Amino acid sequence: MNTGFALVLQRLYEVTGYSPRGSAAQKNARCPAHDDRQPSLTVGVKQDGVVVMNCHGGPKCPTKDIMAALNLPMSALWPTELQKHSSNDDRWMPCGHDKVAEYLYRDQDGTVLYGVARCEKKGQGCQGFRQWRPDPSKRSGRRWSLQGDDGNLAVKLVPYRLPEVLAAVREERVVMICEGEKDVEALRARPLITATCNPMGAGKWRPEFRQYFHGADVSIVADRDEPGRRHAETVVASLMPVARSIYVVQAAHGKDASDHLSAGGTTGDFIEVWVPKPYEYEEHNG
Repeated sequence: MNTGFALVLQRLYEVTGYSPRGSAAQKNARCPAHDDRQPSLTVGVKQDGVVVMNCHGGPKCPTKDIMAALNLPMSALWPTELQKHSSNDDRWMPCGHDKVAEYLYRDQDGTVLYGVARCEKKGQGCQGFRQWRPDPSKRSGRRWSLQGDDGNLAVKLVPYRLPEVLAAVREERVVMICEGEKDVEALRARPLITATCNPMGAGKWRPEFRQYFHGADVSIVADRDEPGRRHAETVVASLMPVARSIYVVQAAHGKDASDHLSAGGTTGDFIEVWVPKPYEYEEHNG
């Protein structure tokens, strides 16, 4: 049996006097964080070995309160292999792998709202990305979830590099919209380029993001695949009522902006594939 799972079950019995019952992978128990007359707590193990628990009683006690009542640290929920780094090690990620990149999402005043970390094993059996939000109560300063205990978003989602986007719109400079943060950073490394993306990748554009693009000149860099095409169409539809101009381009080399630039391409030789809203040049009479 998973050692963390066994420890939690043992402590539940010791604290509540009720022996957890159920299958090998999931047990029902009395919640130690409230006066639980009926077993309202479910405890199970995910595929990655992490112990999960849910209180279905009236208070719907959060996991941190349950673990506190058991006098156990939150780290007891993780299998040993996910604890190879301490949680205050800046390289550490909940998947157990090292962080190789981190992208900070800020509000218009520059305050960090949340971050996205990319691990060393992306594409090697690991999802590769995890989101976090600032939490001064944690030794690492991060809580590895954008959701609150009620399951709802606990942060305001905004486009990546928002302060730079707003400055570019004010100064009537083109904003390039990509599919991911890696592409944004590749473009930003080129002179005079402002780039952004929405959090969480293709298909996750939110209608409220359009508020930041009123009067903007936009160039959408669509990935060369079906999800990329659909994503570009979604962004176009969202920005049509507010942007001044919208162009859609694709990489001349590889799949995305990063591939294109790595192969020697420039920001000037992306392939134009669609002009849903061309820039209208004003004619001035002398």
